Amino acid sequence: MTNIADLPAALHGDTLPGERDLEAATRAAEDFLRALGVACGSESMAKSPRRMAEAYAELFTPRLFEMTTFPNDENYDELVVVGSIPVQSVCEHHFLPFTGVAHVGYLPDDRIVGLSKLARVVEMFARRPQTQERLTQQVANFLDAHLSPKGVGVVIEAEHTCMTLRGVRVTGTTTSTSALKGVLRERPQSRAEFFACIPTGA
Repeated sequence: MTNIADLPAALHGDTLPGERDLEAATRAAEDFLRALGVACGSESMAKSPRRMAEAYAELFTPRLFEMTTFPNDENYDELVVVGSIPVQSVCEHHFLPFTGVAHVGYLPDDRIVGLSKLARVVEMFARRPQTQERLTQQVANFLDAHLSPKGVGVVIEAEHTCMTLRGVRVTGTTTSTSALKGVLRERPQSRAEFFACIPTGA
């Protein structure tokens, strides 16, 4: 099973899952809400601190998985792109969600990867307090390290509720980030081909 805690620091940065204590988190959530003037004494609100703790625990817990790769027996040498992978993460600055899609592609060399694993990798790094820039780079770094492909490309498009629900409050805005490695970064024609493969209107 692939565990983010076992990865080299260069791949995961400083965003490792820690130990969970739901009881302590529930007490902290109740104190937090009370400090903001939110009463939890009513029947409908009595379990809200627990629900809040469980919700954030889920958002911060990536699922373990096996990074299944296979020999590239057919010597496939064209791009593999999986588009519109759902992204759900939490902004590390305000702890508000950001959601969107990731488009992940690679140019195989000796090995290919099970397609569902591309979505698993996105989720693994998204399930932490994050910045979109770091998340994009981490997915690309991980695939580059585990597949040793000729090239990797990652694009993430997301809406940040720290922009839409507070502060500037600009609804409908999206942020796009990209990370390219290998020939997808070095060759203009390969870079253009990757971006052309990204679904439009995603």
